[in-house]
Formats: sequence, C-alpha cells, structure tokens
Amino acid sequence: MRKLSDALSGWRPGDSPAPHEPLLLLQAAWPEIVGAQVAKNSRPARIGDGTLLITTRSSAWSHQLSLLADHVLHAVSARLPKAELKQLRFRVGSVPPPRDKLPVHRRGAHVRNSVERAAPGSSAEALARFRKEVEQSQRAKRSEGWKACTGCGVLVAPDAAELCPTCSAADAQERGEAVSRLLFEAPWLGYSGTAALVSGLQEREYERVRDRLLSRWWEILVQARAAKRVSRDERERLVANSYVLLKSKIPPEEIKPATVRSILGDELYDLIYT
Repeated sequence: MRKLSDALSGWRPGDSPAPHEPLLLLQAAWPEIVGAQVAKNSRPARIGDGTLLITTRSSAWSHQLSLLADHVLHAVSARLPKAELKQLRFRVGSVPPPRDKLPVHRRGAHVRNSVERAAPGSSAEALARFRKEVEQSQRAKRSEGWKACTGCGVLVAPDAAELCPTCSAADAQERGEAVSRLLFEAPWLGYSGTAALVSGLQEREYERVRDRLLSRWWEILVQARAAKRVSRDERERLVANSYVLLKSKIPPEEIKPATVRSILGDELYDLIYT
C-alpha cells in the first residue's frame, strides 16, 4: 500500500514558515543567546544547508566567537530545531545596531543584577565574560533544582516536564506524523493497536489526528465527486478505502459493499469502484 504522503499529494499538516522568518527570530533573540556585548559585534546573516553564517565586526570577533560554537549551536538549535544546524561560519562585515531591546524574560534568583559594568576592552574579554556568565547561570539553575531536558540537555525548571517546550513540540509532531501514516496504511488497528506502535500516544491525541484525517480525506473525495472523475493514479480509491475502514471501525474482512456504499454514498461508490 502506498504511503500517506504519496496518496495525499500536496497535503501537509501545515504550511512551512517563510524562509526568512527563522533568521528574523534568531536575530531578535541573538542578545539573549550570546550576551549584549557580543551581540553588538556580531549578527546572524543567513541560515542554509545546516550552516549558520554570522557576520562579525572583525576577524578577532570571529575567532573568539568560534570558541563558543558548541554553546551557540545548542542554543540556536533549541529555538530553531527544524533548521538542523550543524556548523557555524563567519565573515567580517558591517554589523547594524540592534533594532529593539528584547523584553526581559522571567528568570529565577540567579539573575545577575542590572548594575552597569565597564565595557570589555577586547573581544576576548567580552567572550570570556560571556562564557563565565553562562557557566554561573547554569550552576545557579542546577543548585535551584533545574534539570536537563531528556531530549536536548537544555536546563528546564524543576516543576517542568522531562522535555523542554521545543523538544516536546518536536516529539508531538513526530508522533502525530507516525499516527497519520498508520491511520492511512492500517486504519483497522484502532487506538490500542496504534498506541502499541507509537510510544507515548494518548487516546485524546489519537482521536484528534483521526478526526483531522477523516475531514481531510472527505474533502478529497468530495472534490472527486464534484469533478466526476478520479486521478490517473486513482489515489481516491486508496483514500476511500482508508476512510471507510477508519470511519466504520469495522475489520477489513467484515466490510461489505453495502457498508462502503452507505458511508460514501451511491455517487462516490460508483465513481470509485465501478
């Protein structure tokens, strides 16, 4: 049987964001990721092919920032997991000043006070200060009971779930895609059979995916009925088969032509099966 992605050509759970949006989000969060002083001397310029290109004011800033590549990649990946970044690249160029100051995020007692400090004398001093602040922040969080996300290792609050919000969303998306495939390829499994194959699946989540697919499949069938024809690859037949099984909750061996006709209606039944 064909995969869901092949049968439902053109259908996706949701449209992907415009290609420039991840970069804008990253630029807005840059001071939070690397610190205010480093952000004044560097700026994310482009995301593509698993690489984040960063513009810096000088080769010295490029070199010093490269020493924190692991931290930067981890922080960026936590915010933009779909970018699948694997490396950083640097180029020297003009770095515009930040447009707006980011709002202060809620933090614990480990937040450093806002007393103005002297500006660092060099890029090396700025990066060293930033590294020290990151380490101090992590130690303070751990002392307060913060724990590592089981997915990516980023620290999460003591009362938070085992996964950080980013990993939790990615996990839910992956689980939803797996359920969608099974509902198309083996709709007779039901919740219990599907849950046995998809770790962590809850019945409410299963029903939500089921309802969404039934609605989408019916739209495809209605379009074929209105056009009074099916596609050359007859994908509507595959959709109809899965739709009937999922809708009726009857085992495949017990499905009768009368059942299919009752669910689809005479016009669709004749169009697809005769």
